[in-house]
Amino acid sequence: MSTALLFSGQGSQYQGMGEKIYNENPSAYEKIFEAGSDILGFDLKNTMFTAEMSELSRTAVSQPVIFTMSLLCAEKFINEGNDFTAVAGHSLGEYAALVISGAVSLETGFGLIKNRAMCMEKAAVKNGGKMAAVMSSDVSLIEAICKEVTEGGDYVTPVNYNSKQQTVIAGSESGIAKASEKLTANGVKRVIPLAVAAAFHSEFMKEAAEEFRGLISGVEFKVPEKKFYSNVTGGLLTDFSNIHDILSRHICSPVRFTDELNAMKEAGIDTFVECGPGKTLVGLVKKTLDDVTASAMDA
Repeated sequence: MSTALLFSGQGSQYQGMGEKIYNENPSAYEKIFEAGSDILGFDLKNTMFTAEMSELSRTAVSQPVIFTMSLLCAEKFINEGNDFTAVAGHSLGEYAALVISGAVSLETGFGLIKNRAMCMEKAAVKNGGKMAAVMSSDVSLIEAICKEVTEGGDYVTPVNYNSKQQTVIAGSESGIAKASEKLTANGVKRVIPLAVAAAFHSEFMKEAAEEFRGLISGVEFKVPEKKFYSNVTGGLLTDFSNIHDILSRHICSPVRFTDELNAMKEAGIDTFVECGPGKTLVGLVKKTLDDVTASAMDA
C-alpha cells in the first residue's frame, strides 16, 4: 500500500474549522498557530474558531486558514503513526504540500501563503471575473467552446480539471455567460455558477503572478523528502531549480488535478488521504480513479 496526502483548495473553509482537532491535543498543534499568527499579523486560532463566513471567505483570510487547517490535518495523520510517500495539493493546497514534504519550513510556508493571498486579493478586487463548474466528461467540447467564445471577444478558459465529470471555467462575466449558453445548447446538462468574485487561475490573475514572483525571488527551496506532484505539470515534479517560476505561473495556469491523480495511480499509489477542511478532494478521487481508497482527516 502506497499513500499520498492531498491538500485542500480555496472554497473549502467553514466556520469553526480546526477546533475539534486542536482540542484533541492542543500541545501538538500550538506551534502551527503561533508561527502563523506571528507571520500573518492576526490571531489565526481565534479567526479559524470564531470568525463569520464573510470574513473567512476573503482571499487574504481564506488562503491562510485553509493552509493552516491542512497542516493540522497532516500533523494529526503523522502523529497517529501513519506514513506517506507523496503529496499533492489542489491550487493553494500545494503550499501545505511544500511544507509537509520538507521543501520549505513552516515559517516559510506561512510567508509564501501570506504573499500569495495578498497578491491574488489585489488582482481579484481590480479585475473581478466569474467561475463556473461544468458537469460534463466531454473536456474537448468545453475547451473548444471556451476557445470560440474567447476568439469572439469575451474571455473564458478552463482552469480546474477536477475529475472526469467536472471542469471549472473562469473568465469575464460575459464570457462565462456565453460559454454556459453554448455548453447547454451542446447537451451539457449542468453548468453551475460558483460563489466567487474573481477568475482564479486565469489571465485575470496575471498581475498577481508577476507580483508574487518578485516577492518570492529570495526564498530558498529544498528538494522535497516526499514525491511532489504539481498542478502546473500534472505530474511528478523532479526539477526544483525553477520552482519560483512554477509557483508564479501556478496562479494564472490551469489546475491539472485529474492528470496528477492518474500519474499517482500509475506510480503505484492506491491510498489517498485528504488533509484540509471537509472532503471535497475525496469526492474528486472517487470520481476519477477506480480501485483506490480515499478518506479525509477532517471527518
